[in-house]
Amino acid sequence: MTSRSLLIMALPVILLAAGSAPAADEEKIGWSDEAELSLVSTSGNAESSTLGFRNTLIRAWESSTLEIRAGGIRAESDTITRVAIGTPGDFSEQETSESEVTAENYYLNGKYGRQFSEELFWYAGGGWERNRPAGIDDRYLVEGGMGNLWRDDDDLKFRTQYALTWTDQENVVPLSDVDETWIGARFSWNYMNKFGANTTYENILVLDANLEEGSRWRGNMLNSVSVSMSNHLALKISLGWQYENEPAFTKGALFDPSDLTTPIGEVAIQLDELDSIFTASLVVNF
Repeated sequence: MTSRSLLIMALPVILLAAGSAPAADEEKIGWSDEAELSLVSTSGNAESSTLGFRNTLIRAWESSTLEIRAGGIRAESDTITRVAIGTPGDFSEQETSESEVTAENYYLNGKYGRQFSEELFWYAGGGWERNRPAGIDDRYLVEGGMGNLWRDDDDLKFRTQYALTWTDQENVVPLSDVDETWIGARFSWNYMNKFGANTTYENILVLDANLEEGSRWRGNMLNSVSVSMSNHLALKISLGWQYENEPAFTKGALFDPSDLTTPIGEVAIQLDELDSIFTASLVVNF
């Protein structure tokens, strides 16, 4: 990660150091952490592995919070090729394996927020994201804005946020005629509803608009349901969507219509607008 991304990640901590946290109730002061881990692995005639993780670290005061979130998913599969060398009655077997990354998505972001009143707060933060299968090599974002805290009960929480953003994006296949640094606007919400003593539903929505090119907007939504097994362990299933109205590009081989076996060059091909990710994971709370 470059020094630029480290500076973005340090922004909430700088803001935290600049503003004094008020004296608070002991029950509201402290650290909390939630870690999720999912793993799927196959071997033998077919070999593949998928590893996913998310972590949310929160430091809370009476009127302010610091959140640091990190996560990622990586899927890799091996293509096994088996051949025989010799004659039909006398041959030896040879096996080769070639690995390919089929999914790769990582993120790291931080946010510091402070309440003006029971319903109104301001916040600032920054983040980094990498999603090479979607054509994004590195995306850096800084945001600052305000939000409303509509409900903050033990079993129901809902808040909305509105911010201005600065984005700098580096694509896997850069295009010379596309500006990948822009000023934007962001709208987001966080919703949590607890059903009974053990089941919790969460919904997170983020909409980003490019204020310099209106057609270049994107949206992410994450739905999850978790069931507690104890005070520190839970099972969670999540379904997320990532939408890019004008997605990035990848390189594709170019063939002559008369010969589809030998490529004659490479061209930029635009990727799909929508990606979906489903995970089932074990959650550890501290």
